[in-house]
Amino acid sequence: MITFPKAKINFGLRITAERSDGYHDIETIFYPVNLADALEFVILKGNAEGDELAVTGFKIACRPENNIVIKALRRLRMDFSIPSLKVHLHKAIPSGAGLGGGSSDAASVIKAIIKYFDLAMNDQEMRSLALDLGSDCPFFIDPVPCFATGRGEVLQPVNPFLDGFFIAILNPGVSISTKEAYLSCHPAKPETPLEKLIKLPVEDWKKNIKNDFEEYAFNIYPVINDMKKALYRAGAIYSSLSGSGSSVFGIYKQKPKIPAKLKEYIIFEGVM
Repeated sequence: MITFPKAKINFGLRITAERSDGYHDIETIFYPVNLADALEFVILKGNAEGDELAVTGFKIACRPENNIVIKALRRLRMDFSIPSLKVHLHKAIPSGAGLGGGSSDAASVIKAIIKYFDLAMNDQEMRSLALDLGSDCPFFIDPVPCFATGRGEVLQPVNPFLDGFFIAILNPGVSISTKEAYLSCHPAKPETPLEKLIKLPVEDWKKNIKNDFEEYAFNIYPVINDMKKALYRAGAIYSSLSGSGSSVFGIYKQKPKIPAKLKEYIIFEGVM
């Protein structure tokens, strides 16, 4: 069975409080984009024990047994009997890029296993299981635009607001640790909730919709800030770091002329 785990971008990301469980409360908008990995699995023949994972495309800096896809399979086996699988994961979404690639892979394998083996688990139960793997994993069970609060698992669907816009996503080829990014932030309640700010005209987003991780990301990798500035110079009506980085995206009313020096960093572009 083959599935295509989508990436997401974030519109705004505010760290609103530090929690007693070690996590942080946030508010953000998760928005799916058509950049996707490819994930395929088959049942291993014979009396094979354990799963096999092959990864192509962008490199992942972890051993196969520590990959979130294998962790998702182990979590599923706590509730269901599932045979050993051979999995091929092709990474088109870089790791540590703020695009939710790993979380999407985990959610996709959960959905695919439940469907393939006709197991008894509804969407809400899948979201609960996915939360064991990562705070944004529940979003990818049904990736539609959502206003997210809590750890990122409290999801309220919003109407799509990017239809017809052109998006360019750039990645500088570096990875940012989400854990370290959170440690750098100072939680605070925003004066105006993001769900109100997103209703402003798109031209006003630049001054009003912020990502709290940008200061940290720009300090350790100034090239990310340079990319954001270049996207604005190319005519973006809004540009931002996605998640905790390292990717940045630009929103345009029509396809822009991306400067030649940025083209090597483009990992996705197209009409939403």
